[in-house]
Amino acid sequence: MIKHLSNIYYLAQKIGVLFLFSAWVAMSIPLSTGKASDDFVFTAIPDEDESRLRERFNKVASYLESKLGVAVTYIPVKSYAAAVAAFRNDQVQLAWFGGLSGVRARNLVPGSEAIAQGFEDQAFFNYFIAHSSTGLTRSNEFPKKIAGKIFTFGSKGSTSGRLIPEFHIRKNLKKAPNDVFQKVGFSGNHTRTIQLVQSGAYQVGAVNSKVWENEMKAGKIDTSKVSIIWKTPTYPNYQWSIRGDVDKRWGAGFKNRVKEVLLNIKDPDLLASFPRKSFVPASNSDYQPILDVAKAIKLID
Repeated sequence: MIKHLSNIYYLAQKIGVLFLFSAWVAMSIPLSTGKASDDFVFTAIPDEDESRLRERFNKVASYLESKLGVAVTYIPVKSYAAAVAAFRNDQVQLAWFGGLSGVRARNLVPGSEAIAQGFEDQAFFNYFIAHSSTGLTRSNEFPKKIAGKIFTFGSKGSTSGRLIPEFHIRKNLKKAPNDVFQKVGFSGNHTRTIQLVQSGAYQVGAVNSKVWENEMKAGKIDTSKVSIIWKTPTYPNYQWSIRGDVDKRWGAGFKNRVKEVLLNIKDPDLLASFPRKSFVPASNSDYQPILDVAKAIKLID
């Protein structure tokens, strides 16, 4: 995994990937600045359908509250940028981030830490998917025949929805996406990416492997219309990140308690909603490869 990301770092320096992150002002968040001071608040990047996110994270809130003995609230946000902004502004103290949003948030909040990741997030991967009308089929090699097609990313601020797919496009096709494809879109989240490619509105897209698996289990993917054509090399992705000042507000050792509670999630139903086999310890250094790439492509100074 580290070897893959090290290659990404050096290649990114050579190919000069241009990556535009949404302006903070444009990404407003539905959070009240008057939340109760004793509430421990968390959020998550909006990588799936909002109703599914609410179901998942309301369960997490109940679990954390029962284990930590403090009031815990989950607050949804409208964009990846909004999740980072909420963390930066102390409107939330804990967040379920992707690799890129996590390093960006921690870079803005000194003392913040990645404390837990899904077992699978140690070696995460994406799928490139295509509509059946393209005639593209699965291959172990990068599908260069996607050139000239109509392509959709996920969110502009997503690791798996934008950063990693764009890197591989530039690496293999030697051009920026706008010069490779007939049209480039941004669906906003992985669920929507699948829907758009399945409907034929877009011919090809890049999607988070875990969201694809969830949609398959839910019976929402028609494989006669959309299928996987390529699997990316692995990289570190999702993680729980916490602000470094939580011990001052909830008492010495609170951060470690949150970490232990997350690592000890055993409920199969709760784990399946992510979906993750389990949660394992994480640290900021685990995401150094993502940070290196983000700096190399001028996303983070």
